[in-house]
Amino acid sequence: MMDARKDRIGEHAATHALPWAVNALGPVPAHPLDRLDWQRRASSLGGWRELSGRDHPTDPIGPESVAAAPDMRAAWHEALAALGPADGPDVRGMPDGTLLHLRDTYPLETAWAPRWVGDELRQVRTAARDAHVAGIRAAAEAQAAQRRGQHEQASQQQALAASYQALHDIYAERETVFAAVMADWDTAIRAQRHLAVAADAELRRRHPARQYSPLRSAEPPRLTRVQREELTLTTGEQIRQTGQWIKDLAAQHRAFAARLADRQSLTIQSEDPDYGDLGQAFPPWPAPSKGAILQLPKPEIPPSERILERSPDHTPDMEAANLR
Repeated sequence: MMDARKDRIGEHAATHALPWAVNALGPVPAHPLDRLDWQRRASSLGGWRELSGRDHPTDPIGPESVAAAPDMRAAWHEALAALGPADGPDVRGMPDGTLLHLRDTYPLETAWAPRWVGDELRQVRTAARDAHVAGIRAAAEAQAAQRRGQHEQASQQQALAASYQALHDIYAERETVFAAVMADWDTAIRAQRHLAVAADAELRRRHPARQYSPLRSAEPPRLTRVQREELTLTTGEQIRQTGQWIKDLAAQHRAFAARLADRQSLTIQSEDPDYGDLGQAFPPWPAPSKGAILQLPKPEIPPSERILERSPDHTPDMEAANLR
């Protein structure tokens, strides 16, 4: 009886494009097979809503009720599975206590993170590419002027090409430092930071009337305007030495890499000394797996000559006949 009722709920949600179903599953598909799958998932959501008495117009299932009966919990988890995985950490099934703990890790995780230099990395990469292209153009102009017998112009273009090459080398050196620091930042806090942000968003969704303090990062401050200006170099001018803050950043990267390796090597010890450890103390948060939507057909593998020799009576027509 309940299964038939759920099927009618899913069909009704697809016919009338109910807001809670569209908000959770997207628009009703036009293709019949996709529509049937949409209805099946909507029936799980609608079954939980009817069983629990939930009438929120847009939020389909809400948080799991801790004191719910086993059949209610089973219906909620079925509805949660029907929603499908989110693009990021899925915290919808976690209790409030776990979400509060994950939210509180935000300032702790960001406190030990390295400086975020993503903008500076983008700047030096662009400058290095531009200097490389300009150097190639200047070298070509020098060769063309040399062929025309314009030796003075050729000498000027050669000097310009050498200047651009020097700029490219300095930018590439700074790019190496910034890329290493950003790799540390990504490994250290990206997953945990996203998890804390997701926990904060889920708490605010569950309890819109409560007041939560905003998440505040404890990362090192961003670069000053003077420090950013040191990254801009110009041809024809005396190239300034690498700023002290870049040297300090490289030294901090080496120290942080050692600390990160120590942290990743920590394990949780079991109470049973003969059992071993229980895994990493700080495991990476698993990202959702994504496969290609369109995949090439698998290549046909013809049987080898030795296999064909062992089965001389094999005929495809006979096999096809046996399947009828």
